[in-house]
Amino acid sequence: MKTRLKGKYVIGYDGEDHVIIEDGEVVYEDDRIIYVGKCCPFKVDKEIDTGNALISPGFIDLNALGDIDHDILHFEANTAKQKNLLWSERYVKQGSREIMTEKEEAFKSLYAYSQLILHGITTAMPITSVHYKKWAETYEELASAAGHAASLGLRIYLGPSYQSGNRVVQPDGNIKIYWDEEAGRQGLERAVRFVEEFDGSYRGLVRGMLAPERIECQTEESLLQTKHYSDKLGVPIKLHAAQGSFEYHKIIKDYGVTPIRHLYNLGFLGAKTAIPHAHFISGYSEALAGEGDDLELLKRTNTTVIHCPLIIGRHGQAMESFAKYKRAGINLALGTDTFPPDMFQNIRIGSMLSRIVNKEVEDSAYADFYRAATLGAANFLGREDLGRLCPGAAADIIVIDLDGFHMGVLDDPIRTMIVSGTGRDVKISIINGHVVMKDRKIPNLDLEEIKNKGQKYFEKMRKGYMKRDYQRLPEKELLKTSFRLADSIN
Repeated sequence: MKTRLKGKYVIGYDGEDHVIIEDGEVVYEDDRIIYVGKCCPFKVDKEIDTGNALISPGFIDLNALGDIDHDILHFEANTAKQKNLLWSERYVKQGSREIMTEKEEAFKSLYAYSQLILHGITTAMPITSVHYKKWAETYEELASAAGHAASLGLRIYLGPSYQSGNRVVQPDGNIKIYWDEEAGRQGLERAVRFVEEFDGSYRGLVRGMLAPERIECQTEESLLQTKHYSDKLGVPIKLHAAQGSFEYHKIIKDYGVTPIRHLYNLGFLGAKTAIPHAHFISGYSEALAGEGDDLELLKRTNTTVIHCPLIIGRHGQAMESFAKYKRAGINLALGTDTFPPDMFQNIRIGSMLSRIVNKEVEDSAYADFYRAATLGAANFLGREDLGRLCPGAAADIIVIDLDGFHMGVLDDPIRTMIVSGTGRDVKISIINGHVVMKDRKIPNLDLEEIKNKGQKYFEKMRKGYMKRDYQRLPEKELLKTSFRLADSIN
């Protein structure tokens, strides 16, 4: 079955970089691309003329939203109130428990993955929150997630998270790590079992990965065992590190080195390791201590940095800077991490923040971020068949509508779609040769029903914050609205 896509622009790949083809065509047979260019010589079985549109490789989101986002409750809380949104030591000691039912936890990935597809994500490596978990992700919810990804046609890298500790707030308001090393060992065992059973399943759409939670919540044993199993199983690792002041300065206090140097000393960094955020490094403007060249360590080990500009920008920080990391020769990928899972918005904001830091556009252009969301991410995954449109590549293709009045005038198609577009302008998504979304509809999925279920899930999750707050603040004080609620205006 040969299918031809025609459009005003095609972003092809010439073996070295993306190229723009005007009035171009992409032809794929079953799950592989066989032609990119103009005037295809092949006879085809089906033709889709997308009109005034950009045909692009699908985005690869290496820190994709995997649940119903909690950050809407966090990012406008002031510094003092952020503590109230963490677990209290009292809550953990009295026996934390799951707030959501097993059925609800199974549902959340269906909600999240449908959002990813609607926003043009064709390959995802999800992250879910442990803010409202008993401890970390369970085997069962990740098994459900694998099934949901397969039913939607999403290409995905999965593994249940695990941690040996968690940040808690003491009665005096100080934050510490509450340790349960046995829970960490059991979590790693679950993760290894999941990889062994699911890696390569569902026609190869589901692949395994290891997802230890944040670095400050891991023992040295856990990190060393994670690296061991990554090498043994041949799967990637994703570990959040170098992402905040508490973590950065705690690692320096405990080990005498920065988080990146700590991972380097353990032999944890490498081509199969990706670090989301990694902006809080030696020399960072908010770092009060720490010596050495963390960027050089990342480069030396070929470790990938997953930049998530939207969420760190919401929390008042920025990488210093994307351009600097790029010039240092570090492999860069992108992650959306929060809602909306919109790569357009992340590229736009990431470019803006990098330009503010650097005071110039070079190495901070939209094209640099677009490469990170396609080629850089594929490079980390070891997938020369993803993140590009060329013969032999997987038929993972998105079509972005350029015809809307809100797009304004058309100039360079990448600049036009990033300046004025959003993920909602993706009108067709094809993964592995299957149309998984067309005209903002996902086959066999009632989005209105999913939306209503998602709202109920969120409201229940929101209530859980009151149980964990170390000060037991009332809801109206803990989770304030933007303006005062009122019944009438006199």
